[in-house]
Amino acid sequence: MPRDSNTEDPPYRVYRGGDNPPAQAPQERPYRTYRSAPRGLRARLRGEDDTDLSVADHQRPPTERRGRLRSPFRGPFSWRKGLLILVSAVAFWLLLSLLLFFISASQHAGGDLPAGAQSQLTGGGPMLTSANTVLVLGLDNRPTSGFGSKEPGANTNEKAANTDTIMLWRIGGGVSRRLSIPRDTLVNIPGLGQSKINAAWSYGGPALALKVIKQFTGLQINHLVVVDLANFPKFIDDVGGVTVTTPKICAKIAGGAANGGFTINLSKGSHHVNGETAELLARIRENDPCDPSISDLTREGMQQQILNSIKSQLLSFHTFLHLPWVAWDAPGVVQTDMGGLTMLQMAIAAEIGGSAPVSLLKESSQTLSNGAQVLVPNQGNVHAQVQKLLNG
Repeated sequence: MPRDSNTEDPPYRVYRGGDNPPAQAPQERPYRTYRSAPRGLRARLRGEDDTDLSVADHQRPPTERRGRLRSPFRGPFSWRKGLLILVSAVAFWLLLSLLLFFISASQHAGGDLPAGAQSQLTGGGPMLTSANTVLVLGLDNRPTSGFGSKEPGANTNEKAANTDTIMLWRIGGGVSRRLSIPRDTLVNIPGLGQSKINAAWSYGGPALALKVIKQFTGLQINHLVVVDLANFPKFIDDVGGVTVTTPKICAKIAGGAANGGFTINLSKGSHHVNGETAELLARIRENDPCDPSISDLTREGMQQQILNSIKSQLLSFHTFLHLPWVAWDAPGVVQTDMGGLTMLQMAIAAEIGGSAPVSLLKESSQTLSNGAQVLVPNQGNVHAQVQKLLNG
């Protein structure tokens, strides 16, 4: 049949077997070009624009292909990459330490505070923004194992202990001030009468000790911290020791080393000491024959020096290198009503508030009829010192 000149060729041809189709040059398949919608703000901030669409994805270098994540740690080393690695390592170290701190705090805080204390405490506000009053107590009982456990005649029963350290700490909201109350201060203890303030714990436990201190000072106490002497030296070693300034010391504690106790000798001046020596310095009340003027008031000042030095060490390079160990051991140094988050706020607030000056409640000495040496407080002076603690 003759082909009409106006009829278009069919899109294909049929060949019988044995026929050879004519050779034809391969043709590219037709395609259409579509224009993309304008890039969004996020894409433009990354430096992309509409002209990027003109290059096919498979034609881009591997590092520029869309939809693929590129590891920041691959490729040649540069100072940016080194900085990124350093920042990542520091962040990991801090997060690990924070996790260990909260795990340890959950095991020590709140539940191990002696019964009755919570009823005498008034919950405070967040320490990062508001000032709280924290009572720090150090008991004279000795641990049953480890450093100090072999002292002759030492009391190991916490319930029968005396509060050798009594320190009020006003902390939070940029404030850090402390006031130490001497252990021999004469006060009225309900049920016992006139006695040294340090006897309240042994007579009625932490609840009575808190009640007596609140009545004596007129303060509401938000939180309680009881220092655990068994873990105190280890924590100081974790932070790299402490620096203190002392007079010449040649003191014997618990009968001296020859009798199972301790002997400490230091020249006058500044010393960087380990945890065991720091604990001994915090206990010295007599220093014959080197310096007979050392007394309980001197010891209170030494304890505040040690606390200030611990705070200074928290930002040292040594502490950062040992931060997971510091974080793990810190909650075990104390018994407290505070949870992990509040304890962490207190540590941060202490750094923000700076080093508190040594402040001691000064009183006049007096000998009672039974021969006991006590310190008689002047109520006007007590009120003035408490107001300075609160208001600076």
